Amino acid sequence: MELLHTSLVDWSRAQFALTAMYHWLFVPLTLGLGVLMALMETIYVKTGDEKWKKVTKFWMKLFGINFAIGVATGIIMEFQFGTNWSNYSYFVGDIFGAPLAIEGIVAFFMEATFISIMFFGWNKVSKGAHLASTWLTVGGATLSALWILIANSWMQLPTGMEFNPLTVRNEMVDFWAVVSSPVAINKFLHSVTSAWVFGALFVVGISAWFLLKKREIDFAKKSIRLASVFGFISVLLIIWTGHGSAQQVAHHQPMKLAVMEGLYEGQEGAPLIGMGIVNPKKKAYNDDEEGVIMAVKLPKMLSWMAFGDANAYVPGIVNIVDGGYTKPDGTIALSFAEKQAQGKLAQQALSEFKKAEATNNTVAMAEHKAVLDANFKYFGYGFLENPEDEIANVPLVFYAFHFMVILGGAFLLIFAVAFYMDKKDILMKYKWMLWILILFIPLGYLAGQLGWIVAEFGRQPWAIQDILPIHMAISGLQTSSVVITFVLFAVLFTGLLIAEIGITRKQIIRGPEIDEKPKTKKETH
Repeated sequence: MELLHTSLVDWSRAQFALTAMYHWLFVPLTLGLGVLMALMETIYVKTGDEKWKKVTKFWMKLFGINFAIGVATGIIMEFQFGTNWSNYSYFVGDIFGAPLAIEGIVAFFMEATFISIMFFGWNKVSKGAHLASTWLTVGGATLSALWILIANSWMQLPTGMEFNPLTVRNEMVDFWAVVSSPVAINKFLHSVTSAWVFGALFVVGISAWFLLKKREIDFAKKSIRLASVFGFISVLLIIWTGHGSAQQVAHHQPMKLAVMEGLYEGQEGAPLIGMGIVNPKKKAYNDDEEGVIMAVKLPKMLSWMAFGDANAYVPGIVNIVDGGYTKPDGTIALSFAEKQAQGKLAQQALSEFKKAEATNNTVAMAEHKAVLDANFKYFGYGFLENPEDEIANVPLVFYAFHFMVILGGAFLLIFAVAFYMDKKDILMKYKWMLWILILFIPLGYLAGQLGWIVAEFGRQPWAIQDILPIHMAISGLQTSSVVITFVLFAVLFTGLLIAEIGITRKQIIRGPEIDEKPKTKKETH
């Protein structure tokens, strides 16, 4: 029975991961390409140069292809909260559902309203109205990301809520606390700027293909010039927002930070590992083997990155399990055993509360609720058995984090080189450079996926940090049902991806087109 339960957990996780990873193939291009095409149209409106209209319309078509398929995968992912994660939805649906509802009612309808004007209103509304519709469509897509990321961030740092033992549900008591969570703000900024980077990589790479084929040279140069500047600025913003995210992780999810760095023993003035190899000989978190070997270290940088102090103490995996160190807020960290004891105490208090409720013993109910409230912070630890259960997959998270950072540095360099070579009008002389720009498109996709691996695998085993572990969040389904739907989704999503690549490829080969409908004398006024 335990094996079947574990299998159900793994397959449920795999199905959601499949949907999320496919969805994130489309979202970053939508957000990044959207801003770029809006900037291109802004230049067209400001200058009146019809060449910029031609540039805008080409990238807008690619935006539309990607946008349509991204919506399909996103809707399926939201449905899975009810089908595969019903315990999670029941336990926190009152809170988690609010941002998703706002996303659907406000942001999605905003996109749906203005996207038709953006695509079909070129010769039907004024330049200013059309430009406004483009920016509003992009704004709607960005607002969609905002509300979804607020929901995700609440899972990383649950706040603005109160547990109701009468319903055994968490209820929102402070909407603003949920919306303005520092984790939510940083996650939104970091995710959106990463999408901007990918949009810039896409535009630069496709434009490089045109230069390689010696087609639409003026169009390609205009696109590269704008996208390389936009991409360079976006990478700088990613570095800034990434630093903010690291500080939030250090304060609220210290285990995730320790796993990201392969840090087992905490220290003051902790170094940041540039790259290294996770030691395959390390079998237990508390054995004597070194966690990372052949490491290139930047002295004291981890302490500075996490706490803004080069000499600050950064706890390692062993310290977080054992507890006893002083946290940034001045309190003493509890050990796993102490958190587990509090979690079990909270669960027992809930059980006793329900018994007292059945007999209408209000005095006992009040007593048990007081115990529950005092220990609810670590409610989820009562479901864990061993210290190893709270440690995420170190090799997976470590390598994902470091390769993501390395790719970010490479993106900064490639945008600078592309801009310089384009400005000097020498880019077409170096075919190898054009091929590099093209090959950086899949690397942009890879960086985005690695970022989500760090964010989501790094917080394991938690569906909601410290409150609900993954294995308690799933629905009571037959494992075979989840396997079947996993296969169906894999086939469906792969088919959609192939279709999108095929349609996009045909549109790219066709290239930018002149405005199909000549302007009448009336329309020019």
